[in-house]
Amino acid sequence: AVAPLGQVSELAEQLEERLFHLYGFHNELIQERLQALAEVMERVEEVRAELRHVCCTVEAAYRDLCL
Repeated sequence: AVAPLGQVSELAEQLEERLFHLYGFHNELIQERLQALAEVMERVEEVRAELRHVCCTVEAAYRDLCL
């Protein structure tokens, strides 16, 4: 038996609504993950800057010891 057109239309609307909610949920998750990634990258950059500073300090200390 073929479902009446109204029933098909109603099912299509329900499906569309469900997909819309799913899309919104996943979009929110992706935004949160991107934000977290940006924060991690910022911390990595700070650590790299600190490491460069430490290396320069050690290098200067060795130079002073050798001279």
